[in-house]
Amino acid sequence: MARSESKSLFTADLIVPAIGDAFRKLNPKELIRNPVMFTTAVVATLLTVLLAVGHDGLTIGFKLQLVIWLWLTVLFGTFAEALAEGRGKAQAASLRATKAELTAKRIKGNSFESVPASALRKGDVVLVQTGDLIPSDGEVIAGVASVNEAAITGESAPVIREAGGDRSAVTAGTRVISDEIRVAVTVNPGQGFLDRMIALVEGAERQKTPNEIALTLLLVGLTIIFLIAVGTIPGFALFAGGSVPVSILAALLITLIPTTIAALLSAIGIAGMDRLVRFNVLAKSGRAVEAAGDIDVLLLDKTGTITVGDRQATEFRPVGGVDEARLAEAALLASLADETPEGRSIVVLAREMFGMREVVLPQDAQIIPFTAQTRISGVDTGGRVIQKGAVQAILKANPGAGNTAAATELRRITDEIARVGGTPLAVAVDGKLLGAIFLKDIVKAGIRERFGELRAMGIRTVMITGDNPLTAASIAAESGVDDFLAEATPEDKLALIRKEQQGGRLVAMCGDGTNDAPALAQADVGVAMNTGTQAAREAGNMVDLDSDPTKLIEVVGLGKQLLMTRGALTTFSVANDVAKYFAIIPAMFVALYPGLGVLNVMGLATPQSAILSAIIFNAIIIPMLVPLALKGVTYTPMGAGPLLARNLAIYGLGGLIAPFVGIKLIDLAVGGLGLA
Repeated sequence: MARSESKSLFTADLIVPAIGDAFRKLNPKELIRNPVMFTTAVVATLLTVLLAVGHDGLTIGFKLQLVIWLWLTVLFGTFAEALAEGRGKAQAASLRATKAELTAKRIKGNSFESVPASALRKGDVVLVQTGDLIPSDGEVIAGVASVNEAAITGESAPVIREAGGDRSAVTAGTRVISDEIRVAVTVNPGQGFLDRMIALVEGAERQKTPNEIALTLLLVGLTIIFLIAVGTIPGFALFAGGSVPVSILAALLITLIPTTIAALLSAIGIAGMDRLVRFNVLAKSGRAVEAAGDIDVLLLDKTGTITVGDRQATEFRPVGGVDEARLAEAALLASLADETPEGRSIVVLAREMFGMREVVLPQDAQIIPFTAQTRISGVDTGGRVIQKGAVQAILKANPGAGNTAAATELRRITDEIARVGGTPLAVAVDGKLLGAIFLKDIVKAGIRERFGELRAMGIRTVMITGDNPLTAASIAAESGVDDFLAEATPEDKLALIRKEQQGGRLVAMCGDGTNDAPALAQADVGVAMNTGTQAAREAGNMVDLDSDPTKLIEVVGLGKQLLMTRGALTTFSVANDVAKYFAIIPAMFVALYPGLGVLNVMGLATPQSAILSAIIFNAIIIPMLVPLALKGVTYTPMGAGPLLARNLAIYGLGGLIAPFVGIKLIDLAVGGLGLA
């Protein structure tokens, strides 16, 4: 279950701390990370000094207004970033509280000692019993238990964690609700899953992505261009026989440089990662979020990702002359002592189909345990021997049955089961063949429709499995993937990813096992299931806390939303700056160059009113766009052409129109109130 996003952006518990953080972010060491806002702060500082010592013919009241609005521009920018970071701090605080209360039963010899979780080191072994919180990330090395992971995933349904296999990883802060396990600690203090999650949701470790760096360089370039352009104005003014006050030149620079997108850029990135966290996906970097918005190919491990992970009995197939109920009863008796998921599913199917609730093992029954050598399990009741197992193993154990008509029919039945992707188990009673049990990998509900959505986004899905080609083809057809790779080794997965990447495609990989780790590390976006192994979770650059492979549809949507939001606001900001240039320059310099009067289409009252109105508009547009930056532009699947056209129509045209309307309205207010 994903966490709610319905909470308002502007509640007191978010705004009040963000205001304090906005002032703290005025520290030059922090502010210089945003060159455009740093430039704005330098200009505001300069005008603050000129307010006290300068004599340039401007009134103190006018210059004071410029100073106030310039500082507000800087503060609105730091406030947007602080508000974005603040949305994750409440979640981080609850995680910290969970982490602070963790204690451990560290095993020492034949007993254990209670120690704070912070005292644990990699390699320590701890005992976790019913009701205990798991004190550190680790691997189950002994035992099996039900674990409530609601503290991490928000999902209350317990999950099974057991030694061996791909479901042995456990996370600090989750609670054991039955039985007990021994856990080998796999991280040192400060390096665990909770620690990384706390840092990420607070934004403390968020590094700029390549797109952000490129955009920052563009903004710096534009700032330098406008700085040079404004620097040439005094020369033109002198040539025209006049002069322009330094305060006016400084304010003009700030109205022309791209302050809007510069103020919101960091907030957009932080909010993008925060949206993923609220959707129960932990991204280890902003780069992964961006890459998710551009992926072309999705590779998915079959077992536990596309399928439920445990084969289930779906049908009883008797040979000729054998009643289906008789086969079901024999299969039931052979499976009553079988605690594997397959064995339990056989019991459930027989009881549901034929109402065999009262069938139990006789008191004198002797269990025939499964071994790797015999590949057979069952029961010896004294009066009869019931066996179930692999077809060849049953025929080998009962030589007299191998050349009968029943054996021929059984082979036909089992071949049919194999062709449609199932696994057959033969059943025999006292050496007589009764038929086969159809075991099937169960495809997760709704996954076919979800893959259809990915296809509509232009993403090709490829299933990777160690199964034979027949089984793989059947599961691929049922689940709706576009392609599959059968009998795949870890090396095959790596080779496939590299081949796709060499073709210029971005690849995402979903997996949960240790054998998936190399592929997860190689993929552009590696999404590890939280139910998977520690190796898989460390290799991926995202962890899905709900362990739902189809979640990648939302991850892709959120990645595209992040890119679209940044692109939309960049388009708006650049258009905004172009419009401001043509809106205020004619009004400001009409006294020096009367010919500019024909371009003063807005009819701004005075040069002072024009610059003050532009500075005010420049400042207030930032908080007006904060909700859009934090919520993101709505993503609708469409081609690049229509998307560009929509962007230009809404944000490009809007960015051109807004300054003309906004500055004119502010100019009227400024003139009416006598502020300039």
